[in-house]
Amino acid sequence: MSAPRKYHHCHEAPAGSFSEAFARLPLTELAEQSRATNLPQVDAILRRGQVRTLEDFAALISPAASERVEQLAGHSQRLTQRFFGKAVRLFAPMYLSNECVNVCKYCGFSRHNDIPRITIPVTKVVEQAERLARQGFRSLLLVAGEHPKWVSNGYVADCIRQTLPIMPAISIELGPLETVEYAPLVDAGAEALLVYQETYYQPTYEELHTAGPKKYFAWRMDTPERGYEAGFRRLGIGALLGLHDWRYEALAVAAHAQFLLRKCWKAQVSVSLPRMRPATGGWQPNPSYGMNDRELVQTICALRMLLPHVGITISTREPPSLRDGIVPLGVTLMSAGASTEPGGYDHFDENQWKPTREQPGEQFHIADERSPSAIAAMIRSHGYEAVWKDFDQALVTAPSPALAPA
Repeated sequence: MSAPRKYHHCHEAPAGSFSEAFARLPLTELAEQSRATNLPQVDAILRRGQVRTLEDFAALISPAASERVEQLAGHSQRLTQRFFGKAVRLFAPMYLSNECVNVCKYCGFSRHNDIPRITIPVTKVVEQAERLARQGFRSLLLVAGEHPKWVSNGYVADCIRQTLPIMPAISIELGPLETVEYAPLVDAGAEALLVYQETYYQPTYEELHTAGPKKYFAWRMDTPERGYEAGFRRLGIGALLGLHDWRYEALAVAAHAQFLLRKCWKAQVSVSLPRMRPATGGWQPNPSYGMNDRELVQTICALRMLLPHVGITISTREPPSLRDGIVPLGVTLMSAGASTEPGGYDHFDENQWKPTREQPGEQFHIADERSPSAIAAMIRSHGYEAVWKDFDQALVTAPSPALAPA
């Protein structure tokens, strides 16, 4: 087998889309190379203190490198503090709708699942934003199942406009759109676009996504670039760990982030590697693709060494013990006190911030159920600052490039 070509970070914007570049990446070879890495190779990279290529990154997520997690963590901590300070940004997801036209075998919102289908009105979105603001949040992620009517009828744009006075930083996580469809959402005030590829392994992707527009692998992969053209200032990508070999997925996310840093250089890029949890419909993560806590920490630290300027997110999918331990080691964004059911915050006790009833319409059940104030206190206990707000629309004066006159 020929040696994989080296993929160095460079500042020249790449031509073409990531889906085109992705087809040339030797990710399977790199994953195999990772599993064959020996400890002297790992130590050589750690002595250098710099990760230059995907080959280096593959070595640091190897089984051999698991013996050097403490050294990895030290490098990661120093780099994170250098570029981000001792701060972790907190945000809350708000699910607008669980109506969806896709069939995705692992998702609680899949159209074949028998769950209560809920879409909350804009007035309810505002009420929920006010409840979250009373908990301290000033950063909101609006999430919805993939249904074209919510964008075409202006619903999402209305949600953004109405919540903007309450939540100065609004991100969205919707089904992929064209640039011209994203532009009104940017103009309404959204500043970040999150879209996870779910799995970068195309055979598994096609097996899991059997109906609906989500079937189209390359179309989804190039979504961040279309969002950047529309004017989003932050781009978030990731993979769901538990659908395929986690080393392959981590390598793909790393390569995608490298590409976006070069092509979408005006935007801030963040990455996430959430581990899958059981979902409505009986779906369970494949244990053969499982990643344990130590391997997740190892991968986050390796990502930080490869991508020192990139935000790294850890969600409430992860258990409290893991989230507590990872705060000083490389993460920069955390969700807290989350509900994954549309309108779910209506049924939270505001003092304890606990749901007062079951949430049958949720996408998945979270693992860290602590209140936002408890999460903030935990972050401060590490000597870090819990940042509720780091963006305001007053900083922005120009309209979306896609809406500006020619």
